[in-house]
Amino acid sequence: MKTIKGTAGFSKRQTALAVCLVSAMAALSACGSNEASNTGTDAATGNSPATNGGANATTDGGTNANAAANEPAKEPVKATLILNWFAEPEHGGNFAAVAKGFYKDAGLDMTLMPGGPQVSATQLVASGKAEFGMANGDDILVARQEGIPVVAIATAFQKSPQALFYHKDANIKDFGDLNDHKVYVASTANFWQYMKKKYSLDKAQEMKYTGQLVNFINDKNAVTQGYITSETYTLQQEKVDFGVLLNADSGYNIYANVYFTTEKMIQEHPDEVKAFVEATVKGWDYYKTNSDEINPSIQEKNPEMSLDMMKFSAQQEMDFAFGGDAATMGTGIMTAERWTEVQKQLKDVGVLTKDEDISKAFTTEFLPKK
Repeated sequence: MKTIKGTAGFSKRQTALAVCLVSAMAALSACGSNEASNTGTDAATGNSPATNGGANATTDGGTNANAAANEPAKEPVKATLILNWFAEPEHGGNFAAVAKGFYKDAGLDMTLMPGGPQVSATQLVASGKAEFGMANGDDILVARQEGIPVVAIATAFQKSPQALFYHKDANIKDFGDLNDHKVYVASTANFWQYMKKKYSLDKAQEMKYTGQLVNFINDKNAVTQGYITSETYTLQQEKVDFGVLLNADSGYNIYANVYFTTEKMIQEHPDEVKAFVEATVKGWDYYKTNSDEINPSIQEKNPEMSLDMMKFSAQQEMDFAFGGDAATMGTGIMTAERWTEVQKQLKDVGVLTKDEDISKAFTTEFLPKK
């Protein structure tokens, strides 16, 4: 990311061009549900769209087998993934799956659409304008409470890289020390609601978070929300001596960059969901050791972000993606215990009003078997 003089550093989450958002929404208006193209899918077989064409071959004289052999190859099924922000290394697995043909091999003609501050992935997926989306785990639970029938099907990050940044000389060592400090944070952020209650932060001076770092940099007593994968780089470039409190260390340990679809999609087109999840996991496993190869294709979609910053972000995010349960249970894994804990935390602070069957909020049935 280029440092913009006079602004004391915009994070990469604010430098993406508005034209990306305009083009994304224009493209989405032309996108619709792909239900019509899937009417011939044999969901019961569990085969991906790429392999399902030959599933009905029989041995009765070879008639059906020969007929199937003479049929033209099926066209890949068009599908769209709404990213949770403008293109960045946090989407590396998806860009790898496109670049290396993993989606195509799985029978999907995949489009990656950028998100942004005015884009609601849950609403777009629920309305049928896209088949898949990305969001944080707590957002999935909130959406379901609001009657949006989305279901998490895999996660890119085992824990969130979101954090609070403070100045090293601000006498802050833990979350409880945030009282009597200005804290630039979104007032509706779920993690902040949790922290305020757990650490009794009634004396923290809550300031409106705008995405800019200038106020934080100029005020040695200030704290700001940000991302380990993003603001760390910017603050280093600005030569700020800072410390970090990772949100997950507060006890609010959500899954981040969660992939989701709808209950209807899972019921009617499980083969496509399986194809998407398996190709995405393969993409992340490739990006793990080949990020430098894939980053230029990400930069094509977000030219405001330098390859140097992308390299930094990719290195920072590796433990978030491949650590924790992913190290032993496989990329993308999620557990009922983690989902249940977050649901309880959200209910305790009043973000959720009731418990629901957590097994309806997520599934691991489409993940590759470890």
